[in-house]
Amino acid sequence: MNLISIPAFQDNYIWVLTDDSGRCIIVDPGEAEPVLNAIEHNQWQPEAILLTHHHRDHVGGVAALCAKFPHLVVYGPAEAKDKGVTRVVEDGEKFVILMLEFSVIATPGHTSGHISFFSFPYLFCGDTMFSGGCGRLFEGTPTQMYQSFQKINALSDETLICCAHEYTLANMKFAMHILPEDRAIQDYYLKVKELRAKQQSTLPVILKNERKINLFLRTDDIDLINKINEETNMQQPEARFAWLRAKKDVF
Repeated sequence: MNLISIPAFQDNYIWVLTDDSGRCIIVDPGEAEPVLNAIEHNQWQPEAILLTHHHRDHVGGVAALCAKFPHLVVYGPAEAKDKGVTRVVEDGEKFVILMLEFSVIATPGHTSGHISFFSFPYLFCGDTMFSGGCGRLFEGTPTQMYQSFQKINALSDETLICCAHEYTLANMKFAMHILPEDRAIQDYYLKVKELRAKQQSTLPVILKNERKINLFLRTDDIDLINKINEETNMQQPEARFAWLRAKKDVF
């Protein structure tokens, strides 16, 4: 399979998986035009759409794509049923497209019904996990997002995190602010800064490396615990996760 990212809006990525014959799966098409242009240019044959949640910058292109390709099956959570979903899927469900078996993982936090799609090595996690960060909590709770991160963290080292926004540089600036002496964070920040200066994408990212630099995956890390203890004493990792998210919200 071939993994392609199509830029959309200011910082979105629409992910496309294609096989050698040109059949493809489209993930979170927030707008249709760049996808239709890529389909025409590459002579792809769309088979399905995957939606992680109901926000417009992830579903806005569904109607136009389905009008152009009426056979498309649109997989997504119940919360996106009025956004064009034709097959509602739930946590633990499995289905096959283009000979790939996808597992549905409930990852609430950003929205209450957010889901992720996993077919090794690809994890399409929408606005749950970003490189170096996590999604804003618009509908869910810090505990829900923490639990969603634990589900993702249980996946294989080689999992490719295919998140939906180019937020990596901002996330690494925050990580540097929290743990400025951390060598892994320093090195990754410099790498990301260089990539973005060249207008290059930082995504997808490998989970093995994300565990080193994403503070939201490091809530049991002694350096982070010591940093938090300078301000307050929190015994539970869920509370430390909430502390981090609150700090990021105002950073």
